[in-house]
Amino acid sequence: MKTAVEKLSATRVKLNVEVPFEELKPAIDQAAKKIAKDVQLPGFRKGKVPTSLIEQRFGKPAIIQEAVNDALPGYYQQAAAEAELKPAGRPEVEVTEVPGLDGSEEGNLVFVIEQDVRPEIELPTFADLEVEIEEPTVDDDAVDVRLTALRERFGTLKGVDRPAEDGDFVSIDMVAKIDDEQIDTVEGVSYNIGEGNMLDGLDEALIGLSAGETTTFASKLAGGDRAGEEAQITVTAQSVKVRELPEADDEFAELASEFDTIDELKADLKAQAEKDAEGNRVALARNALIEKLLEDIEVEVPEQLVKDEIEAHLENEGKSADDPHGEEIKDDTVKAIRAQFLLDAILETREVEVGQEDLMSFMSQMAAQYGMDPNTFLQAVAQGGQLEQIFGEVQRSKALDDVLAEVTVKSTEGKVLDLGLSKGKESDASSADEDAKAEGEKKPAAKKAAAKKPAAKKTTEKKSADKKTAEKKPAAKKAPAKKAPAKKAPAKKATTKKAAEKTEDKGEDK
Repeated sequence: MKTAVEKLSATRVKLNVEVPFEELKPAIDQAAKKIAKDVQLPGFRKGKVPTSLIEQRFGKPAIIQEAVNDALPGYYQQAAAEAELKPAGRPEVEVTEVPGLDGSEEGNLVFVIEQDVRPEIELPTFADLEVEIEEPTVDDDAVDVRLTALRERFGTLKGVDRPAEDGDFVSIDMVAKIDDEQIDTVEGVSYNIGEGNMLDGLDEALIGLSAGETTTFASKLAGGDRAGEEAQITVTAQSVKVRELPEADDEFAELASEFDTIDELKADLKAQAEKDAEGNRVALARNALIEKLLEDIEVEVPEQLVKDEIEAHLENEGKSADDPHGEEIKDDTVKAIRAQFLLDAILETREVEVGQEDLMSFMSQMAAQYGMDPNTFLQAVAQGGQLEQIFGEVQRSKALDDVLAEVTVKSTEGKVLDLGLSKGKESDASSADEDAKAEGEKKPAAKKAAAKKPAAKKTTEKKSADKKTAEKKPAAKKAPAKKAPAKKAPAKKATTKKAAEKTEDKGEDK
């Protein structure tokens, strides 16, 4: 196979690929066997029809076309690898010549690929960088917040004879209608006013409502087949309750913890807060470093990739591709992609190993952010096929911590902070680059360390590159092939909240 690369811009390339007929032959044989599996002719068992009869029945051009469709994804992958591309978004493939259609066994399969790629990024010397963060502090208020959250977990609900207020628990019935058509209904759901986790406008509708009273308001549906459509919501308050908290005394300490006194419990809560403050310090430094890199380094972003990301975001929200919200999130989308490119560039220069403990710690943090049990979150990730994405996020996070260990981090008061991070080692590729620079040689192409896995795929419902290409039958028509993993937002901030800080014990509602 012969591949010629043409650089169209800093973020887009064109590949002209030629595959001799001889190299296409195995794919043609496989295509004939594939067709034979579904063909049944008198005198032959299904799947046992000779290739010669398949050619007579369907014609050799049809078999060759099937072979091209099946083999194209693999040729694309090979060409991209030979050209050392860093794909960003989906490629576009146009087949211009197909050999053998005239009955001969000569000529080349010729196709052209246009592919958005990650731009080359020149990273700074991290030891020369300095960032500033507002150092988290642990005071009595921080301990009180944790203690209150713990008391709320052991609180009890008591009915009150007054209109509902912010923070109250209300048992509600709801009916959603669109044009007098009942879309959904719920009964006896306990809702904590102020949580805002059901429908927009529900909090405002419930405040001032007494038990037995009903009101109607308009809101967009959050789920189901009609998600995103505006409906008339009729809500009835069946009861209004307040949460009474236990006294913060020695008796409560014995009930809620392994400690005998409230002072011992408070000391432990303070220790937890201090530990979380350490994690906060690292998270703040990560964000400060990314912001500085985004400010100092120009990172170009492919326009099509931005468009694809926005469309995927709108689709996930049940909105059309031309929804005005797309323009509202454009700047944030561009920034997120730029940050992702930077993180990928950093990862290429570092050797990082991801162990089971790293994965579980990351998923525990993510679970806490979403207010989910870690095991439930893990199951959801596995069922959604997102484990590879999680692995990639952890890789990038560890690589970022690796370079952060070289950066000088100061508090707003000018104090140099020790984040407790240890510097790892640069990848073989990075070391080779430095050696080449020192010798005045041409910089060799960066190669990822053998231990690394491929960059994680994005979570949007985009099809894989090979499937897309294989589905395109007409040889001369332009068609999107495989969607290479388009990069997403930077690694999420590490959560600092413990499960004990949740403002509501889910079991209390029931």
